[in-house]
Amino acid sequence: VQLQASGGGLVHAGGSLRLSCKASGLNFSINDMAWYRQAPGKQRELVASFASGGTKVYKDSVKGRFTISRDNVRRTLYLQMDGLKPEDTAAYYCHTKLRGSDYWGQGTQVTVSS
Repeated sequence: VQLQASGGGLVHAGGSLRLSCKASGLNFSINDMAWYRQAPGKQRELVASFASGGTKVYKDSVKGRFTISRDNVRRTLYLQMDGLKPEDTAAYYCHTKLRGSDYWGQGTQVTVSS
């Protein structure tokens, strides 16, 4: 299983970014997928998840600003981030679980300046 994340960058507060995570080596359409983030000195936290059945879950602080989506044909997970805040600054990782094992993308850095 490989997860390749991209789309991070440096933006001003209020700006937008779209993260992408291209998956290979798994039956993408039946896998639950998620985005996590980790800021320096903090634990990795769940940002948003998108279950194979369609259920979406968001961290409270990103509700109304972030949108998770997936394209099962392109095997790609997305995270549209609008209204970015400095506290959103972190490395963002895509994640899935297969046969009890966790798989992580390499992380893409998002930096929001005030």
